[in-house]
Amino acid sequence: MNVFLWILQAILAAAFGLVGVMKSIRPKEKLRPAMPWVEDFTATQVRLIGVVELLGAVGLILPAVTDIAPTLTPLAATGLAITMLGAAATHARRKEPSGIAVNVALLALSVVIAWGRFGLYAF
Repeated sequence: MNVFLWILQAILAAAFGLVGVMKSIRPKEKLRPAMPWVEDFTATQVRLIGVVELLGAVGLILPAVTDIAPTLTPLAATGLAITMLGAAATHARRKEPSGIAVNVALLALSVVIAWGRFGLYAF
């Protein structure tokens, strides 16, 4: 189970890391074609969302690998799950079911990691 959680952590960290960097450094106008929801947010808010996702990705891996405050790993997973709840609410308001499906999948992975790392497979 520990190996399975590490694989999930790596997949989730890669997904959030890549998207987080993109939202953090790209102008809002360049994100709009692929992410139409950015119309509802300011450029600063989109950047902040990207930074939160990037920090969550780092939090999934770095504390556990370095063994410095490894309890931050399940907290990062919990934070990403909360972020996905907000994202799903945004997509629901915009009537974008495909966006909700992605958010639910990422939410589920985050919850599994948080459950596993808070529970029997904590560091």
